[in-house]
Amino acid sequence: MAEECYFAVKVVSQKGNCIAGHKVGDEWVIKNNKTPEGICDGAFAALYPFEFALSFGGTFPWLTDPDVVKVACPDAENPVVFELRRLRK
Repeated sequence: MAEECYFAVKVVSQKGNCIAGHKVGDEWVIKNNKTPEGICDGAFAALYPFEFALSFGGTFPWLTDPDVVKVACPDAENPVVFELRRLRK
């Protein structure tokens, strides 16, 4: 497992009717790859591969900021877009 890692998650866009009630401005903190209370399982499942890679120092070549990635939930009819930010010590 990687060192203790923290991530800030924020809803930056939401269209339609999110069944979990997520709305722009909602925020959570992810610590050590654990699902934060209040975020839906589908959204966390979409975020997890990015969070996991970033927790081990990974980067994605298409990002302008290596610590920030935007991830959409899997509900294409009611998309919610999350910003995942790696918090460095």
